[in-house]
Amino acid sequence: MPQNHHISELLDRRKSQEGEVVPVAVDAETTFPLDASSQLTTISTALPATSLRRRLTTFLALSKPRLSFLMVLTTATAYSLYPVPAVLLSSTTIAPSLSALTLVFLTAGTGLCSASANAFNMLLEPQHDAKMSRTRNRPLVRGLITKKGAFAFAATAGILGVGGLWFGVNPTVAFLGGFTIFLYAGVYTPMKRISVLNTWVGAIVGSIPPLMGWAAAAGQSAAGSGEWRELLLGEENAGGWLLAALLFAWQFPHFNALSWTIREEYKNAGYRMLAWTNTKMNGRVALRYSLLFFPICFGLTWCGVTDRGFLITSSVVNAWMVREAWKFWRKEGQKGSARGLFWASVWHLPVVMVLAMAHKQGLWEGIWRRTFGDEDDGHDVWDGEEEELDGEPDRIIPALPLLTAGHE
Repeated sequence: MPQNHHISELLDRRKSQEGEVVPVAVDAETTFPLDASSQLTTISTALPATSLRRRLTTFLALSKPRLSFLMVLTTATAYSLYPVPAVLLSSTTIAPSLSALTLVFLTAGTGLCSASANAFNMLLEPQHDAKMSRTRNRPLVRGLITKKGAFAFAATAGILGVGGLWFGVNPTVAFLGGFTIFLYAGVYTPMKRISVLNTWVGAIVGSIPPLMGWAAAAGQSAAGSGEWRELLLGEENAGGWLLAALLFAWQFPHFNALSWTIREEYKNAGYRMLAWTNTKMNGRVALRYSLLFFPICFGLTWCGVTDRGFLITSSVVNAWMVREAWKFWRKEGQKGSARGLFWASVWHLPVVMVLAMAHKQGLWEGIWRRTFGDEDDGHDVWDGEEEELDGEPDRIIPALPLLTAGHE
């Protein structure tokens, strides 16, 4: 192997059906762990062929569990960040401000839609997955499940996912879930072999789950019919689009760093990626989208989704991401810069999401009031009413207008 590329020979310890060991050339400096699907496939192979556990493990491998979990996480985060109208806050009503049951349907439906999209993705390209070290250990490549079986799983997961979102959340969220399956399996997957723009299409797919979470929460406080325009359009829904923009931008530094490490494999498999078609642009794109984190996080505060403290805490994490992206661009992926950016991206997204939830507008004020109480809460209103009732003992005060003031 050429020494200037620091290529070492690594034996893939996975045995094929004939029992031979396949040698795989990888960059030792930037080797990443196998994806969860490949690891689960290895577990399935060791189980009895007719066991239920093997079948369930194979289905889980088809769903790409880490990616599906990420989709569920971003959906639930957007749901929790939705600014609930004051009239629905738990401090003014007996019922919780947002339904826990709706959250269950939302997360389960999103997970099933993601599993469906990922299974269809594997179903469409096993012959190409076999050419890459990261994907050659997937279930269809290894023959652990037939194409009919994989299709049945993908279709069932998709139907249950979209159906659960329709009946348990609302039609808008169900449509977004179904659209995610179509866009990922029907557009992104075949486009990978046609144009580098596939990365942008894949980024759109990843940006949809936050919109699903936002629309699910908005549907519970909709004043009108609850149609898609009310749940997704208008200034009051800018926060949902900013969260979607955050996911869209994040995918470029994350994927561009990952794809650079196996750029030759993508090339040999026929996948058109910037990592090998235009290495310099690959770094520039990663850096440009990393810089967008700053205005996006500022927008979340400006729209009232998060408090001002989020500007400070998120800026620290965003600066770390930009620093790694800068090194990745300047060093063109060499000297460990690709690995540094990849792991920075792995930590960046969940940290920013947790910070956003910790800095949700009004969260700490509400915790303070519930913990220590507010002696002045409500006294001015009722004291004024008592003065007006002097000498009018039979007058009845209508309670509803007091609760709905400002929301008519």
